[in-house]
Amino acid sequence: MNNGTHSIGESSSSTSVSSQQDVEDDRMIAVVLSEEYAKLDGAVGRRLSNLEPVRHVPRINSYIPNLNDASLDHQRLLQRLNIYGLYEVKVSGDGNCQFRALSDQIYRSPEYHKHVRKEVVKQLKDCRSSYEGYVPMKYKRYYKKMAKSGEWGDHVTLQAAADKFAAKICLLTSFRDTCFIEIIPQHQEPKRELWLSFWSEVHYNSLYEIQDAPVQHKPRRKHWLF
Repeated sequence: MNNGTHSIGESSSSTSVSSQQDVEDDRMIAVVLSEEYAKLDGAVGRRLSNLEPVRHVPRINSYIPNLNDASLDHQRLLQRLNIYGLYEVKVSGDGNCQFRALSDQIYRSPEYHKHVRKEVVKQLKDCRSSYEGYVPMKYKRYYKKMAKSGEWGDHVTLQAAADKFAAKICLLTSFRDTCFIEIIPQHQEPKRELWLSFWSEVHYNSLYEIQDAPVQHKPRRKHWLF
């Protein structure tokens, strides 16, 4: 009886160690991929170098355009993408689009949006003083709400993402008077650029030069980074 119990304990311990190693291996792969893809940063920026960026002001979502305004905005965005020869990697409009688009820019796949959201919410919690002033509600309620899958990201989460990932986040927008917005890390120099299209207050996608657009495919391992 004792020998059987000892064997089961060893098996359980071995499985736990193996599982932990799998997670660690995935994180290492993600770091390598992130560094590799960071070398490609800047191509879209060079193409849009003549645009004057607008200063970013973090704010939560407060206005959703009606169908007519949204349609006009979308046409304006499509025209701008065409003018600058840019390609959108379209991500699901399931409430996670901001995090999916950021995931695609960082890991070349939108499938790691849960990890991106988790890191952004951690940044919001750990650096409360940097963001609380932009949130017109109880701050704890705000970041707890933002932790839920399907909760729309806003301009505060974009700032938190820029800070967390040491990235300059650039938005090509559908705003009539604002074509290009930059979100700069607050306390460090950016180490990379992330480019998103922003159908204003409706949807985010990931942006590339047409010749650099990645082939979209499913991740090899579904548990990667989660």
